[in-house]
Amino acid sequence: MSVTDSPDLRASDADRDRVAAVLSEALAAGRLTSVEHADRLDLAYTAKTVGELAPITKDLPDVSAGNVPTAIEQQVIDSKFSKVIRKGRWVASRNTRLSARFGALIIDLSDAVLPGREITIETNAWFSKMIVRVPENAHVIDEGSSVFGKRNVTGGSEADGPLIRVTGASKFSKVIVSRGVSDWNLR
Repeated sequence: MSVTDSPDLRASDADRDRVAAVLSEALAAGRLTSVEHADRLDLAYTAKTVGELAPITKDLPDVSAGNVPTAIEQQVIDSKFSKVIRKGRWVASRNTRLSARFGALIIDLSDAVLPGREITIETNAWFSKMIVRVPENAHVIDEGSSVFGKRNVTGGSEADGPLIRVTGASKFSKVIVSRGVSDWNLR
């Protein structure tokens, strides 16, 4: 069934995610600016019906399920005996596993393209420092644990932003999830 066949049908999360995939591909191909992408992504995730979704991508080529990058679903960022920094404009995944062993891993999601309204960040650190900066409007739920370490996760937001679920375990490590950069630096 096409999106336009039943425009009054309630949109599902899968419908919104398909539109988000088309928008992400258009951003990566240079068909949309980052501002246009952000505006259209907001419209996609606030759409209530499939009829509201149709105009968002009408001027963009369709992305078949086979062309949707697997990075949208799952991604691993790893640091061993090193310092790894991911910041600026990049496409995050729905499930991102962060792994640090005897190093530092700094991930900035504040300018990242998020593939949906909910993402999961798995933070696994051993003898390391891990910092995750989330968007100002994000609602954060911490489901992780720490042994002989420090875990500082800045929680919820009243804004209607993405839900970021933080899981994983840290041992002899420091894990910080925050909105600001006052207590750490991204350099």
